[in-house]
Amino acid sequence: MAMKWNDLLGAVGAEPLFETGLLLVGDVDRADVMRQLSRWVSSGKLVQLRRGLYAFAGSQMRGLRSPGPYEIANRLVPGSYVSLSSVLARTGLIPEYVPVTTSVTTGRPARYVTPLGTFVYRHVKSAMFWGLETVEPGPGVRAFAATPEKALIDLLYLEHDAADPAYLEELRVQNLDRIRLDVLETMAARCGVKRVIRAVSLIAEMARDEHASYVPWTPAGEDVSE
Repeated sequence: MAMKWNDLLGAVGAEPLFETGLLLVGDVDRADVMRQLSRWVSSGKLVQLRRGLYAFAGSQMRGLRSPGPYEIANRLVPGSYVSLSSVLARTGLIPEYVPVTTSVTTGRPARYVTPLGTFVYRHVKSAMFWGLETVEPGPGVRAFAATPEKALIDLLYLEHDAADPAYLEELRVQNLDRIRLDVLETMAARCGVKRVIRAVSLIAEMARDEHASYVPWTPAGEDVSE
């Protein structure tokens, strides 16, 4: 028997995002399920975000909460976390509105352009996959995202011009009182990349300009003269 719309609603429940695996439990015809999903996408009832991941179209929400960009980003690439300019903008550390949700992953770089937004994934080595936390971007929603300090470290790590004062000026980092400079400095030392350490030193100088009481920092044993 072909899967009906009410069968889908019963299987998915209150979740605005779902994967096909949820519908393939028990005695079901996989081919029929995939045909029905394709029809509902074509008719505008569902939105396909990637192979195997779907969301309800706005007209079909019927009381369901709308999935936010952090939640979608985590589900598009499991094992990723939102970082970089997305977190910096959300926490007010850079002034620009960022329309693209950017995440970090140890997997391949990727870009998904969907009806619910554009999602970019930057690759980092496993040794850099830390500094994340669970955030609540919406009521009843939890997602993995970098702390503000780690989001800045990730950005400096991935941008080769990070130690250039002109780059930092263009980045327009602001509201430095919202980040924990001691944590930022410790993270830079853990990262161990010279351009990141140099960039953090420059950011610390910017913070000292705003807060004259801040003590200059140089990582022990680290040559930052280059």
